[in-house]
Amino acid sequence: MSGTTSSGHGGGTAADPFDEGGTSLLRQPKAVWATAGASVVAFMGIGLVDPILPSIAQGLHATNSQVSLLFTSYFLITAVAMLLTGFVSSRIGGRRTLLLGLAFVVVFAGLAGTSDSVGQLVGFRAGWGLGNALFVSTALAVIVGAANPIGAARSASGEGGGGRRAGSAAAILLYESALGLGMACGPLLGAALGNASWRYPFFGTATLMAVGFLCITAFLKEQPKPARKTSLLDPVKALGHGGLASTAISAFFYNYTFFTVLAFTPFVLNMTPYRSGAVFFAWGVLLAVFSVIVAPRMQARFGSLKVLGGSLVLLAVNVLVLGYGSHTAAVVCTILSGAFIGVNNTVYTELALGVSDAPRPVASAGYNFVRWFAAAAAPYFAPKIEEWSNLHIPFVVAAVTAVLGALVVVVRRSALTHEAAEHQPQHATEDGVTAFAN
Repeated sequence: MSGTTSSGHGGGTAADPFDEGGTSLLRQPKAVWATAGASVVAFMGIGLVDPILPSIAQGLHATNSQVSLLFTSYFLITAVAMLLTGFVSSRIGGRRTLLLGLAFVVVFAGLAGTSDSVGQLVGFRAGWGLGNALFVSTALAVIVGAANPIGAARSASGEGGGGRRAGSAAAILLYESALGLGMACGPLLGAALGNASWRYPFFGTATLMAVGFLCITAFLKEQPKPARKTSLLDPVKALGHGGLASTAISAFFYNYTFFTVLAFTPFVLNMTPYRSGAVFFAWGVLLAVFSVIVAPRMQARFGSLKVLGGSLVLLAVNVLVLGYGSHTAAVVCTILSGAFIGVNNTVYTELALGVSDAPRPVASAGYNFVRWFAAAAAPYFAPKIEEWSNLHIPFVVAAVTAVLGALVVVVRRSALTHEAAEHQPQHATEDGVTAFAN
């Protein structure tokens, strides 16, 4: 939900360009639930290593900065692979792309558990990142294409594209639910299995993704391919659109902050796997609740860009307290950051999908191509900055990047609002013909 009210005051009387109205997350086909369930496991893989980072460092005799490369290699390959996802899915179809991505994750997650050195583990995480990119980007497209809208009857009786837009909103919220649940459960799985051995969480993920592979095979039918095949450069060309480029740049700064919290904070907390897993589980619960329940209500009342800008500023304050406060304050702020991250994730996702005139899979790929580079950079630079300075400075940098993300939203506010409203009808039509279903 990406615009603001036309008056710019964010009152409840003017419509947000992406205000979809009431939708249902429950009345969905088996194909949607199978894809969403596999998405939960895919997102579990992101936070899986959080509670066991110190254990991995100890088990493989590695430094904090070396272990942080588990995130860097994962997200660097994910970022580059975003240029491949549309190219692949537009040729072999969404279902086969999902299965290919899942197969990569199963193989490389399993191999990660057999690693004898941090170099091997980093390499296997890179292969895991390739599989995750193929799966995650295509999963959103498949869910949007297959989701049932509430209001379809109204649409059939002549109320325009409301039902189709409602289907899109329900699908995005379902996807964000999978993201939040996966991010919450990943640290728990990592803690539960990692308490016995740091290798077990990787084997557990491989097993769960194999189950997801079987569910996709059983329940998801192949969906229509787009009339035009996507080239490797289409996502880059899409970034020539000012609104999408602004969204991606703002999200780049935000993701640096996000992954400083996710990848660097476990070293700061320095807790046992169980305690660290509990902290990040609570963090993930807040992320899920605020992305699915709170964010849409805040957007409807205040306008999406106001919500996004305010949430980024509050996140900046939060990470400063996290970096300079006591250990108890660090725990509380780590958990609380999940609320701001949940709000931001929802707004950024909907803004990226609707602000430009590019087909949604192409726009999503271009947006993710930019933002995942920050997810790769933060886990590498945060420990390095600590080595060069002290424990506090990485969080100062993270606070600055969150504020920079908010400044981009403020400076580009007019373009983001009007362009989002302008392209809403076009994307509603796309939803109706499942052009976003790859």
